[in-house]
Amino acid sequence: MRRTGSLFFSTLGDTGGTILVALLLAAAVLVPVLNALPTDSALHIPNYLVSLFGKYLCFALLALSVDLIWGFAGILSLGHGAFFALGGYAMGMHLMREIGTRGVYGNATLPDFMVFLNWKELPWYWYGFDSFAFAALMAILVPGALAFVFGWFAFRSRVTGVYLSIITQALTFALMLAFFRNDFGFGGNNGLTDFKDLLGFNLQAKNTRASLFAASAIALALGYILCRFLVSSRFGRVLIAVRDAESRTRFLGYRVEHYKLFAFVISAMLAGIAGALYVPQVGIINPREFAPANSIEVVIWVAVGGRGTLWGAALGAVLVNYGKTYFTGALPDMWLYVLGALFIFVTLFLPKGVGGTAKEWLGKLWPTARAAKPPLSPSPQAGVAE
Repeated sequence: MRRTGSLFFSTLGDTGGTILVALLLAAAVLVPVLNALPTDSALHIPNYLVSLFGKYLCFALLALSVDLIWGFAGILSLGHGAFFALGGYAMGMHLMREIGTRGVYGNATLPDFMVFLNWKELPWYWYGFDSFAFAALMAILVPGALAFVFGWFAFRSRVTGVYLSIITQALTFALMLAFFRNDFGFGGNNGLTDFKDLLGFNLQAKNTRASLFAASAIALALGYILCRFLVSSRFGRVLIAVRDAESRTRFLGYRVEHYKLFAFVISAMLAGIAGALYVPQVGIINPREFAPANSIEVVIWVAVGGRGTLWGAALGAVLVNYGKTYFTGALPDMWLYVLGALFIFVTLFLPKGVGGTAKEWLGKLWPTARAAKPPLSPSPQAGVAE
């Protein structure tokens, strides 16, 4: 018991992680306070920036979930956008049920798109989503269940490397095609939108948006602490062994597929939470969130931030998405080229990513601290799949 407790409190021992958690907790308090200031104040944060920053934090949690399996278990998933989207759809279904008679057609039970498509009754898989607690639970359990079933067959069959990456990409592509169908019961091409409120609070209200931002910041901080706890434990040591020498780890008697499956399920659940927080802040969820390109972009965030650092993955998500926001306005026809050039630059000149390079420089500045506490694992190269 003492060992477990000391291990938990040592999870923030990493300097970058400590700074990340401290900044997130501070932002959860300061951003809503600054948003509440008068609009003519120099310190006032506009409503649109609060929602934009909240979206960045959701992407950071998604990147964190990918880094858990790619950076520490060598599982390169190109389909994590599916788990993110499923969590988003679970929350979107609750928000659609909350509309009630305020929809265009005024139907208290059926969402507008079902009335438009002449649905006569609510599908069974929509039952229970009038409850926020049920929807929040489904946002975690549905991605986790899909990851468990997928991982169970994939890892028991010892599918690894590029083959596993291709299968995960095929999974999210298949889900995208399914959710595009109007008869699938999720809004088809238009998805779910026109949300009104959450837990009785208007989603367009300043306080609601500030609260969603704070919830996203706290969720990212807790997600980091959980991931750091896992990779700092004996479980994490085995994950690293699996990443570096899976056959040797299996020969030593470890059930490699069990370790990979557990990490994969936890990662999918974190992605689902990120999706559930994302939807009420952007106001829509549609099948385009399943697009394989989105999952590939997440891998770029992790590579830019620093694979195997956790906090670097979160930082990479924020940096890349901020750059995307800036360049889509400044260079709307060129931002994809800028994103590609950024990835090439990082691969060539910062192969360990921003986070990994920062750790290396800090290790050179304070060699005594580095010798006293060896790094958890050598940061793998950003652009190389295990």
